[in-house]
Amino acid sequence: MSPDRRFMQVDVFTERALLGNPLAVVLDAHGLSDRQMQSFASWTNLSETTFLLPPTVPGADYRVRIFTPGGELPFAGHPTLGSCHVWLAAGGHPASGQIVVQQCAAGLIRIRREGDDLAFEAPALRTSDPTPAERLAAAAALGLAPSAILAAQWLDNGPSWLALRLADAAAVLAIEPDHQAVRALGKIGVVGPWAPGSHEAQFEVRAFAAPVGVPEDPVTGSLNASLAHWLMQTGIAPERYLASQGTRLGRQGRVRIWREGGAIWVGGRVAACISGTVRLASTPAS
Repeated sequence: MSPDRRFMQVDVFTERALLGNPLAVVLDAHGLSDRQMQSFASWTNLSETTFLLPPTVPGADYRVRIFTPGGELPFAGHPTLGSCHVWLAAGGHPASGQIVVQQCAAGLIRIRREGDDLAFEAPALRTSDPTPAERLAAAAALGLAPSAILAAQWLDNGPSWLALRLADAAAVLAIEPDHQAVRALGKIGVVGPWAPGSHEAQFEVRAFAAPVGVPEDPVTGSLNASLAHWLMQTGIAPERYLASQGTRLGRQGRVRIWREGGAIWVGGRVAACISGTVRLASTPAS
């Protein structure tokens, strides 16, 4: 296969390029080895790089593999929306009307078009309670008083996050993390509400993801999906809301959340940035 493969870079969860979370997407990734995919993801140094492949299970429109600079993920939110946008822009047509079905290591993910947005159906969530020691360690890693953490929960929908709820958005934005201490705990997600009428969003979110090679992720679909389950289940969030993320990084990420029936949907816009080719040769057959 030619070493020149179609390539796009997009910005996810934003209407305007450069204000969301960038994603690198390699189309026609057939023939690339795990090592080549990981090497390219490490080279782009983005929070995620994805590789589009033909599906291998019935019902899927395409298959995606998702890599961070530090390893492969079974699922992630902004790569799901960004990869779907690229697949559609490259001429992909879903087999079942408006619903695109993505195959990834976490299973089949449904994605639909909502006006100018794309939205994915949040995958199943597994939860567990953090230990008192984990709560104390998380508070110390983020420079918080233990009493500032109003609630905490481990949330896992592919990536696993230690989710913390603070009193308000200002407390979330004021965090000055010790990234080395965060790394010892794993991924930490933090959420706090905006005062009614003070902001277009209802919640501010931050994602500290040191283990994957990116100290703070600009806008995080998987975390927002997990938080939505948790916040709605505990009565903190309404069944439709807007989350902002990336503010401290100079981004303007916007994540739309709503519940429909028994499903939670996570949506946002995708802006195209770069289109061309990347030179990645296939692995020689043994």
